[in-house]
Amino acid sequence: MLAGAVAWLTLPAVSVAPNRIVQGTPQRAAEALGWGVTLLASVPMLAVAVLAWRPTPRRLPAALALVIAVLVAIPLWLSAVAVSLEPSSRLGIGSAIWCVLFVSLLALIELRVRLALSRPFGWAVLVPVALAWWGCLAQWLAPLALYREYQGRSDQFYAAFLQHLVLVGAAVGAAILLGAGLALAMRRRAGLRRVGFGILNFLQTIPSIALFGLLLAPLAWLSARFEWLAALGVSGIGWAPAWLALLGYSLLPMVRNIFVALDEVDPAVIESARGMGMSRRQVFLQVRLPLALPVVLEGVRITTVQAIGLTAVAALIGAGGFGTFVFQGLGQAAMDLVLLGALPIIALALIADALLSALTDYLRQGGTT
Repeated sequence: MLAGAVAWLTLPAVSVAPNRIVQGTPQRAAEALGWGVTLLASVPMLAVAVLAWRPTPRRLPAALALVIAVLVAIPLWLSAVAVSLEPSSRLGIGSAIWCVLFVSLLALIELRVRLALSRPFGWAVLVPVALAWWGCLAQWLAPLALYREYQGRSDQFYAAFLQHLVLVGAAVGAAILLGAGLALAMRRRAGLRRVGFGILNFLQTIPSIALFGLLLAPLAWLSARFEWLAALGVSGIGWAPAWLALLGYSLLPMVRNIFVALDEVDPAVIESARGMGMSRRQVFLQVRLPLALPVVLEGVRITTVQAIGLTAVAALIGAGGFGTFVFQGLGQAAMDLVLLGALPIIALALIADALLSALTDYLRQGGTT
């Protein structure tokens, strides 16, 4: 949190522009809020840094409360600047506030681990933060440039959200089915294992944009030759090359986790199941698979988070998704438009990671009781 306090005092906290065309003028917190408010706002961050110098079980709850207070105060700081602006002005979030947000969230994660808080309780402490941001956004942050970018593209935003989810879900779902089949086949044949992992490792070394380019010509040829493929929307650009590329990148973590999970089940447990008269199918479905499921879900988590990020690049070939806003913003030098695409991708990845991690922990606890 000391880094956050330094950033808050030295880096630009906001930028103010009269409209979307003119570049914003950066302002430090002292210029936008005054030195009194700026120094007062840095006190909780410095206090957390002091408490973290020699952390004890009694200090950790106080540090957690201070970190939450900082996260709740950030939208209030922005609101204090927003209410003084002209209605047509645009308020951009500066590097100082992004740094404070980043280090505060890191501190929150560290404190949750040190206090051994459950995942539901860890999410519960974010409720006041979410309410503060939502309330300020609805009431006082109309000049926020990021919010105005959303207002101008709300229909496109929800369409991109759906496209992103569908593409990720289709790629991960196919990777689970195909990866399970490959892992089972590799367990039976050592030769297939060497060749299979070699090919999957090779696919991971190909840059995503290069893989899209490699798929363009073959898919365009197939769509021109077979009418039923063209009717499905298969072409050199669009969803088809994006889905195939995501599937290729998703197979290695999926196959590896499924293979390792099935292979590392205790042989003594398998022998005990066979000694009880279970058939080969019963041993697999009732013993091996349930014990391997937590590790398999780790593979699903890794694959899903990876696919959410890689889907952004698929916008370059017309597959849609949040990457559309990212590349539009880069082309127009509009960083708030870039954030409109990047922030939902980060949020989706964090939510997917949290949900699948919670499910994995639940299955592991159930398996040990």
